[in-house]
Amino acid sequence: MIQGTGSSVGKSLIVAGLCRLYKKKGFKVFPFKPQNMSNNAAATIDGGEIGRAQALQALASGIDPITELNPILLKPESKNKSQLIVNGKYKQTISGKGYQTIKQSLLTNVIESYKKITETADLIIIEGAGSPAEINLRDGDIANMGFSTKLNIPTVLVGDIDRGGVIASIVGTHAVLNTADKDNIVAFIVNKFRGDPELFKDGITEVVNRTGWPFLGLIPYFELAKFLPAEDSLDLERIIYEKNQKPKKTIKITIPVLGKISNFDDIDSLRMQSFIEINMISSGDVVPDDTDIVLLLGSKSTINDLIELKK
Repeated sequence: MIQGTGSSVGKSLIVAGLCRLYKKKGFKVFPFKPQNMSNNAAATIDGGEIGRAQALQALASGIDPITELNPILLKPESKNKSQLIVNGKYKQTISGKGYQTIKQSLLTNVIESYKKITETADLIIIEGAGSPAEINLRDGDIANMGFSTKLNIPTVLVGDIDRGGVIASIVGTHAVLNTADKDNIVAFIVNKFRGDPELFKDGITEVVNRTGWPFLGLIPYFELAKFLPAEDSLDLERIIYEKNQKPKKTIKITIPVLGKISNFDDIDSLRMQSFIEINMISSGDVVPDDTDIVLLLGSKSTINDLIELKK
């Protein structure tokens, strides 16, 4: 299982890469994510929906996207409520506090989906959600250590050096985990590395000494990852940053980034066109005068986003 020190450290892409690697080696490999939170969903062949990242991982594995790959999907609607999708189907709209009271009961669904996959898979590569260091959510957890420790699944922890503070994030995760969860982590990886690896050797040694976890390796920063489907709202920061990184285009499209934007990876095909410039603006920003098209994306809370747009 691949878990991370935080969101957007590269778990989804690492899982997709491992799936493709083992597929090429001749294994029948399946991705799996017990619980996902994303408004970027993908349709499955059995008529349900899963996180878009799991659909990408299925593609990397050479298999069809099925609901068992992501049995629990939370789609945020408003400030503190989300649609709860169980086994690909809408179950209810629930508050964050309400979800905490029922999530343990959903572990049965998660384990059933996992066991169904084990019937045909040679190898299953599992992705965690967020970070296991969120120990305030450990009770009843089904997304990270609550799942892997219960089923004795070896876990690799991923840290993101590109955002800074990777040593503290890995050592800090070790510091807050209970003994059983610490013991379930078999190694760590440092992702998104740029520069000379020799300059980080002392950092690796420090992490190994402080945690006792073996070091698996550095994964270099993968520039082409920006062309893959975005997973959640945190990826919008990357897309917004890139808006001025392209040469002059012919058609300029401005997209307001509203609070409950959904399926924003729908614009991926537009972003790939050489004659189109995508300009994503934050709430309160002015629409550029040279805009040809203002494009409004999907929303999980239409009224709230409309009010924000009018303001």
